[in-house]
Amino acid sequence: MVGVNHCVAHIEVGRERCGCDDPVLLYASGGNTQVIARLDGRYRVLGETLDIGIGNMLDKFAREQGIPFPGGPKIEQLANQWLESNPHPTLDGLELPYAVQGMDLAFSGILNAALNLVEKGKPLEAVCWSLQEHAFAACVEVAERAMAHAGKSELLLGGGVACNERLRSMCDMMSKDRFASSHVPIKPLCIDNGSMIATLGRLQLLWGEPTRLDESGVRQDLRTDETPILWN
Repeated sequence: MVGVNHCVAHIEVGRERCGCDDPVLLYASGGNTQVIARLDGRYRVLGETLDIGIGNMLDKFAREQGIPFPGGPKIEQLANQWLESNPHPTLDGLELPYAVQGMDLAFSGILNAALNLVEKGKPLEAVCWSLQEHAFAACVEVAERAMAHAGKSELLLGGGVACNERLRSMCDMMSKDRFASSHVPIKPLCIDNGSMIATLGRLQLLWGEPTRLDESGVRQDLRTDETPILWN
């Protein structure tokens, strides 16, 4: 038996399938949002959400609009509909709070502001577009800062929100501006999946890290940087 760290599993399946070596990971999921880089034998959290994960924020907004779980794909669809009818959109009247706080992020304020825009009669499609633009830009900004701070030239996307095509394109544009590369696994490997657990389990087993039964258990508070990274 091999116990694995959920977030590290997202990193390792992305590294293996995308062929990247030493990336900064933008981990955008329902339960968490973190920017991570490998430093001194650990995956270090360089920035993270201070309140709710970006996927959780999108799902809460969707639920208030009567959109079933998961809300992210429908929000993406509505945002694209706004772009189709407004090829040159502006944020005038659709401004939302700045979600970046140093190297960290906070999404509660942007959620409440987006809900207020809908209550004021702004088109739902327009608010979905603005919500994506603001939230994703914040994530990409922190990821870019992390790449500069850690001296990395690769960006890896992981987590369920990494399925969003707009987030993917924003990461790609930022990376090209930095003469870096952006990587993202196929969508079934972005969401939680068995392949990522097996990938990390195999790595740990190869490096001699089986888990004794009497030491096994579930730790929901296990941090990314608590797992030693012994492999290359």
